[in-house]
Amino acid sequence: MTAASRSLPRTLIVRLDSAGDVLLAGPAVRAAAAGSAYTALLCGPQGAQAGKLLPRVDEVLVHDAPWVGLEPAPVSLAQTRELLEALAARRFDRALVLVSYHQSPLPMALLLKLAGVGWTAADSEDYPGALLDLRHHRLPHRHEALAALDLARAAGFALPPGDEGALRVDTPPDTTPLTGSEPYVVLHPGAAVAARAWSPGRAARAAAALSAEGYRVVVTGGPDERALTARVAGRHALDLGGVTDLRHLAGVLVAARVAVVGNTGPAHLAAAVGTPVVSLFAPVVPAERWRPYGVPHVLLGDQEAVCAGTRARHCPTPGHPCLDGIGDAEVLAAVAALDRNRLVGMNDFNRTRKTKRAGADADSSPGPRDPSDRGGAAETERGATI
Repeated sequence: MTAASRSLPRTLIVRLDSAGDVLLAGPAVRAAAAGSAYTALLCGPQGAQAGKLLPRVDEVLVHDAPWVGLEPAPVSLAQTRELLEALAARRFDRALVLVSYHQSPLPMALLLKLAGVGWTAADSEDYPGALLDLRHHRLPHRHEALAALDLARAAGFALPPGDEGALRVDTPPDTTPLTGSEPYVVLHPGAAVAARAWSPGRAARAAAALSAEGYRVVVTGGPDERALTARVAGRHALDLGGVTDLRHLAGVLVAARVAVVGNTGPAHLAAAVGTPVVSLFAPVVPAERWRPYGVPHVLLGDQEAVCAGTRARHCPTPGHPCLDGIGDAEVLAAVAALDRNRLVGMNDFNRTRKTKRAGADADSSPGPRDPSDRGGAAETERGATI
């Protein structure tokens, strides 16, 4: 260890939510790591696999926080003590607590102070008292990836030279033995929140339509989605439900021509490996904050439906019209547009952020710009529609 590295802080980044949330934190994590001697990531159980995929992370810690998640863990004095001991033993100098716009960082900030962390920063609209050393206010309408990076910058951490702020994961494994070598489109029909996914029957019809159009379709899903993926794949597609962990799903996605997926973790994983996304986006949360970041994508779904902004877990409208109302022609047109216009090398993981093609979409690699800034829209929202 050099004298310079000894002078850098030991830094903890906290992101306790799902895998997608952790992936969106990746640029902020890399910025913190560039200015730290040691960088650890504290995740919830749902985000741990994603945390282990992020570059520049020295250690992933896991805590099931009782104030986070769809089914929060019970409050446990024993588990809280275990967390405090683990944090205290690592002697962190600084911590960044990353939360979504509707969450509070203060429960975690209190625990960090009790664990002896010397300096803590977070976005907080609530008065923090002595719990935060930097109370940061996020910009309005900010994408979650950019909001996290803004906090890192406010804390004194900058991306290293040459890092343009895209989502990234470590190089995925070769999954050709699972998928075969012929080109394919990924259809990921599931989501942790039912309101953010097609109904099974609608997803099955989309798989059939894609197959009839001549695309080879690969259907993906987690171990608890095997029945769903089997129904969706039917006779039209390759069913990989329950076959891949997150790392191998990254391998499946990086080789895909296009991914068709709802607002869920695999959409952000596709973005992290540079694969264009047809985003089936239910408006229960705002697309401006959660849409695929930094890759060509087409946003499908009625963004003005009555459920807009409700954060509903189950669709309140019979027939799930905001997503199930998307026609096959729309899906096929979106897939064709992204497949036809994707950047040269977009699915070559080692070249994703370096290559261009001639034509209207030949812009520079995606960077940490505000999607609401019209001047930067060409870089962060290529191919997007609302």
